[in-house]
Amino acid sequence: MAKISNQSKLSSSPSVGSQARNTHVRGASQNHRFQAFDWLATPIAILESNGTVVFVNSELEDVMGQSRRSLEGESFLNFFSDPKPLLHALSGAKANEFAALRYDAELLRINPEESLPVHVIVAQSDQSDEVIIELLPIQQQTRQDREERLIDQAQANKELIRNLAHEIKNPLGGIRGAAQLLEMEMESKELTEYTQVIIREADRLQLLVDRLLAPHRRPHMVGDVNIHEVCERVRSLVVAEFPKGLRVIRDYDTSIPEFRGDREQLIQAVLNIAHNAALALSDRVTEGDAQLTFKTRITRQVTFGKQRYRLALELHVIDNGPGVPDSIKDRIFFPLISGREGGSGLGLTLAQTFVQQHHGMIECESVPGRTDFKILIPLP
Repeated sequence: MAKISNQSKLSSSPSVGSQARNTHVRGASQNHRFQAFDWLATPIAILESNGTVVFVNSELEDVMGQSRRSLEGESFLNFFSDPKPLLHALSGAKANEFAALRYDAELLRINPEESLPVHVIVAQSDQSDEVIIELLPIQQQTRQDREERLIDQAQANKELIRNLAHEIKNPLGGIRGAAQLLEMEMESKELTEYTQVIIREADRLQLLVDRLLAPHRRPHMVGDVNIHEVCERVRSLVVAEFPKGLRVIRDYDTSIPEFRGDREQLIQAVLNIAHNAALALSDRVTEGDAQLTFKTRITRQVTFGKQRYRLALELHVIDNGPGVPDSIKDRIFFPLISGREGGSGLGLTLAQTFVQQHHGMIECESVPGRTDFKILIPLP
């Protein structure tokens, strides 16, 4: 009986093994609660109100160069060159002084020489004793700010173009009609040369206005789009115009799936970019070493246009030309801005409009010898 009593007594108190199992269950439950953060490409940490790390996502593991197990339980204050702003933020979050707080800081990694400038966002959690820390590398934050400016800029451009085109269109028809009536009344053929100038210039301006309004008039014809068929169509058109001296390279990821979109609009967008590139390569075409590259890739967990996408298409149109002039680098998508003499300045504006109608965006990186236009379009 005594033996049985001892067994009963032992079983009623938690053993070391059972404590370890309970800790493991709590840890597993905790990780399950935060597992959605592992899908993000932004470094995230969950802290207790005193700064102790409860959880870090996989992106923060990569940034820190340390495993989740080694980071959890440590004080996150120790990972900053100046811990005071975070200490102040934790205190403010605990006192419910703000919903979110932002500041810039220097994140320390394993190698002290590899500290990372980050934009820190401290937000309250649905648990009163927890705080969510989001770390945006300054470079990434700068990129997001630039993307937001481009989107706002494109929207303003679109409204400007539509309003301006409509304002020009009405008086233009009157000018042309008046010139025709005046020409009918004239007996001197020498004077009709002047009316012909008015009519021709009116027609040229009418054509320009029609091009400005084209993206907003034409209905969006949605169907299945294979991006490589788009690239091949553009390649054949460029090669037909520049049969000698221009080498066109195809670097395709053939695993990219089809997506829903307007095939003709995308052909026109890519063609406008590629044609501009080919014209910029005129000197190299003469020398015989001009190079134009079409490159397709899939990018994962990408943010653009203020939205997060699991998958996106990256289409690069790269040339080895002289590069975009510094004087217009920040304005190349503005209407009527052209880097070459005689250019209309509408090609890139229309390309941007067509890509944005697919919820995408265009970026440009240019230095002498390499200009890369990157089209980003979300995939299902």
